[in-house]
Amino acid sequence: MEIYKDEKKQQYIKMYSIAQLFSFPVEEFIEVHQYERDEWIIQEGTRSNFLFYVIAGKGKIYVTHQNGKVSLINFINTHDYIGEMELLNEVYYTKGIQALTKTICFAIPIHHCGTQLLEDVKFLRELTKFLSIKATTMATRYSQSLAFPLENRLADFILQTADEGIYKERHITVCDYLGVSYRHLLHVLTQFCDKGYLQKDGRRYQIIRPQSLYDLASILKNM
Repeated sequence: MEIYKDEKKQQYIKMYSIAQLFSFPVEEFIEVHQYERDEWIIQEGTRSNFLFYVIAGKGKIYVTHQNGKVSLINFINTHDYIGEMELLNEVYYTKGIQALTKTICFAIPIHHCGTQLLEDVKFLRELTKFLSIKATTMATRYSQSLAFPLENRLADFILQTADEGIYKERHITVCDYLGVSYRHLLHVLTQFCDKGYLQKDGRRYQIIRPQSLYDLASILKNM
């Protein structure tokens, strides 16, 4: 993890200003953090000292079940908050947040701003909208698993998780997230390769025809 300093920090604060989301001068307290792919933004079970706002990149949310199984449960994208549940709840089991690509976040220190955040009606209104959209997205994903074939859902998953045109998620993680068998997943990946959408390179896949994947995934967006 890298923390931007001085001129570089001010450049990002000016370029991606979020002052309009708050009633108090939050940018006086903001830090700018950069995380590389696969780096943990928040370790599971560890409370963060920051409320994060993603300005570039994307991440994954993991949870470990009582039986030890680790599941991917959702994605983090640009303009999303990270750590909002920890801010709102004194007792909350923190999920693991891992960078999926190079990710840059504004980090708002809770020990300095926690009270102001929880008393800021403007911020809380924006946070309520974010949580509402987040809940709706989770419900939509569940309904999609029942309504759409794997081809559409896998195309969307590949586009969400690819980094610079390379897809390399573990098959077992994908099966768990999409609710499909290992055999079915491999069958559809083979189809994508045969059609020229992907090209297999060892344990990863290069996206050759992204528009074809977008066309398949767009069906989900129009739901």
